[in-house]
Order: sequence, then structure tokens, then C-alpha cells
Amino acid sequence: MNGIPGVSYEMLMAYTGGETRRWYDWFEAHDAAALDVVIGEGRTETIRGMLIHIFAVELRYAQRLLSEPATPYEHLKTTTLHDIFTIAGDARNKLEFYIASAAPEDLEKVLSFETISMGVITTRATTIVSHFFIHGIRHWAQVATALRRAGYPDQWPHDLLFS
Repeated sequence: MNGIPGVSYEMLMAYTGGETRRWYDWFEAHDAAALDVVIGEGRTETIRGMLIHIFAVELRYAQRLLSEPATPYEHLKTTTLHDIFTIAGDARNKLEFYIASAAPEDLEKVLSFETISMGVITTRATTIVSHFFIHGIRHWAQVATALRRAGYPDQWPHDLLFS
């Protein structure tokens, strides 16, 4: 695989940013009940809870990369759809800044931090950046599936290939 370029962070930022914008427009165009579709349990029982989870994780990881304190969930404004997606915008702005300003040695830096569900994690910054994207993509697939099963089939092709 030597010499074959990989997917860049910029490409993943563009793809996931486009998906997030399309989801915001989709939720705006549909009844509020779509946010209450059951998808899991606990904090992520509903689509609303899953969206808050996706964006809170993105924000908290971007903050950690920038050596900022991680915002506690209970301090996030999540009353409206706009509030929830504002968290996503804040997270993306922080990650874009980090990616644009990080030197190669910054991406190799090892960080240790407490997570809500997995305790203390120690990993490289590059793994955190990659997780930012993979975590969201994985959960957005769950959202799309739950919404289709709940009678909301009017989506678009979500694959990177079609972006």
C-alpha cells in the first residue's frame, strides 16, 4: 500500500459536514416527532438523544485536542433543533482549526482523559481526530436506519461515494 494516498481529514470534514447540513435541513422539513423516534436506551433512547450524543462527543474531543476543558453534557444548550446543531457547528469549527494548525508532531501527541462510558483513555491525537469522523458516521447510519423503520424513508444516499 506504499504510495497510495489515503482519505484526508479535509475530505472527511467535507463529507461529514455536508451530511450534517443535509440532516439539519431534513429535520427542519419534517415533523418534530422524528426527533422522538426510539433508537436505543438511556441517554441515546431517542433520535434527539443520539444527535446530542454525536455532537457532544465531537465537541468534547475537539476541545481536548485544543487543550480546552471538555464541556459537561449538562452545560450544553439542547432545547431546539438549532441548539443541537449549533453544538455540531462549534465542534467542527474547533476541529477544522486544529487540523489546519496541527504540526505532524501534534498529531502524534498522546492524550489521556476521562470518558463517560469507558473510563480513562490514553491515545494519540491522530486517533482522536479519526474517531471524530468514524463515531459520527457510525451513529448517523443508526439514525438513518431508525428513521426509515419508523416510516421516514425520504432520505438521500449517505455513502461517501455519492457525496
